[in-house]
Amino acid sequence: MPGLLRGVARTAVIAGTATAVSNRVSRRQGGRWAQQDAQQQAQQEAQQQQAAPPPPPPPPAAAPADDMTTKIEQLKQLSTLKEQGVLTETEFAEQKRRLLG
Repeated sequence: MPGLLRGVARTAVIAGTATAVSNRVSRRQGGRWAQQDAQQQAQQEAQQQQAAPPPPPPPPAAAPADDMTTKIEQLKQLSTLKEQGVLTETEFAEQKRRLLG
């Protein structure tokens, strides 16, 4: 019986030591992997910042068609004012010349 207890005790000591060593190796390896992941992430962020796309170009100026539409609307308003008697013929001609000039 003493030989059996000695064998069980020896097995328990060996298993405990193996577990402790395994845990220490796992923690050390996990720390290394975490450090490598952090370095890789920092490198990727630096590359993304360097390769950031340029800002979008400003929108184009108003198209000439829009400008012409605006002028036509203003001419209609001037014509309405002339018909209502608010503008004289000379005032209407002057405003029209400024608008189209």
